Amino acid sequence: MRNNLLFDFNVNKSNNTIEVKRTFAADLSSVWQAWTNPELLDQWWAPKPYKTETKSMNFTNGGTWLYSMVSPEGARHWCKADYTAITPLESYNALDAFCDETGNIDTSFARSLWNNTFKAIGDTTLVEIVIQYDSLENIEKIIALGFKEGFTMAMGNLDEIFAQSKSQ
Repeated sequence: MRNNLLFDFNVNKSNNTIEVKRTFAADLSSVWQAWTNPELLDQWWAPKPYKTETKSMNFTNGGTWLYSMVSPEGARHWCKADYTAITPLESYNALDAFCDETGNIDTSFARSLWNNTFKAIGDTTLVEIVIQYDSLENIEKIIALGFKEGFTMAMGNLDEIFAQSKSQ
């Protein structure tokens, strides 16, 4: 089923962005929920064998999602997203950062601004993501950490959830 779903991942060096286009075999409402509901995000956001655990989430303008990616050995890598704009079932923007368990930002990594848009296309949903960095060096740093591979795996996890829900 995944073979016919769009997946584009591009680094735009001229404007310091990572641009991702990804189609999911699910309706708009289901995809929106998967990206904005912490119980659902915890099921797919981390690449296996890692898992995501949400500590807190307030999906509102000015709200924050504080979560950790947990390794199989139990090591926690904390992150937070500060929501800056939300248009239900259409788009949301968030400033992303690595942080500690209380949300204090790790300044050794640059923050990135995620602009996520959602569009129904027939019986699928297109998610377009533009991740803005302040420099190409910061993009290269996150890519070197395996962002493309990890994000690709996470979206595959979401495909599995949608496939399971259709077979039930």
